[in-house]
Amino acid sequence: MIDWRRATPDDAGPLTDLERDANLVGLAHVFGELPFPYAGVLSRWALVLDDPEVVTEVVDGDHGLLAFAAYDAESLRHLAVHPDAWGTGLATAGVRRAVHHGVVRLWVLAANRRARGLYEHLGWRPTGVEQECPWVPHPTELEYALVGSRA
Repeated sequence: MIDWRRATPDDAGPLTDLERDANLVGLAHVFGELPFPYAGVLSRWALVLDDPEVVTEVVDGDHGLLAFAAYDAESLRHLAVHPDAWGTGLATAGVRRAVHHGVVRLWVLAANRRARGLYEHLGWRPTGVEQECPWVPHPTELEYALVGSRA
């Protein structure tokens, strides 16, 4: 049984830590040797956690957060799982929690093959819409929409 709980403002630092840990492993091929923008990501989490339109749920581990899913009424905004917990079903569970609450859209880095494979396995498809990621080196993000009911 996975215990998800609603994140609080005190989770901004742990959310940033988890995002950093996941990105340094899973997106090293995108961001290379660039330093993780810790202060910027921490500021973004403070805003997300203060936004009444966004639900952020987390899974606690023995040494920090294991997973998070942040979503609003229609978009999965943020999803990450600590690399030590990859393959455990936490990402799928996070996506399903968001879909259960009406989420039908998300953005994913074009070069994030691991995430794209998960989303496509769960019935999501690219819409053909692209945008530039706000983080240097500004890689391409793809919009995905849920077209099946497997998620």
